[in-house]
Amino acid sequence: MKLYNFWRSGTSHRLRIALNLKDLSAEYLAVHLGKEEHLKDAFKAVNPQMLVPALELDNGEVLIQSPAIIEWLEETHPAPALLPAGASERARVRALAAIVGCDIHPINNRRILEALRKQFNADEVTVNAWCATWISAGFDAYEALLGADPARVAFSFGHAPTVADVYLIPQVESARRFKVDLARWPLISAIDRACSELDAFKRAAPAAQPDAA
Repeated sequence: MKLYNFWRSGTSHRLRIALNLKDLSAEYLAVHLGKEEHLKDAFKAVNPQMLVPALELDNGEVLIQSPAIIEWLEETHPAPALLPAGASERARVRALAAIVGCDIHPINNRRILEALRKQFNADEVTVNAWCATWISAGFDAYEALLGADPARVAFSFGHAPTVADVYLIPQVESARRFKVDLARWPLISAIDRACSELDAFKRAAPAAQPDAA
């Protein structure tokens, strides 16, 4: 497989974690967002949406959109499972992931921030404040749901990482980049520490990637 991604991309980060947790390897193909390589014809031929990540399978098929790719990984490589067995439990884990994937990340991603800078003349203080607003709103809800789960142990759900953690940890990394104080969310911070001890998360970290600046 070939993984088109960028070291600092949160969606790329989450897919790298999922691949590592499934013990799957993929050739790392860097698409430099800062140099706008994702907008060039070569990458547009891979993904017409011109976004990372994209996963090219051995048969040449290309999968796009990290939620769809992660679901594909879960369906085609079910062990170790990143979703619990019960339908209600799966819904809870998916809801946690969606807080990040649907409500935080999309309004803080590069396209939005570039629009704030270029179209609305936002400086970096304003951009950081924008990001902090939506990260804080999402993390407040995430933290509350964690606190209401009596069965939770070290991770977002149960005794092992799930899809929720796959989404959460890149968003924690992003929060740090935008100077958000994580002390406000002790349960999220504890999960971040637990995940940081696992090899799958260490190898997926932005700073560990070959194209890291």
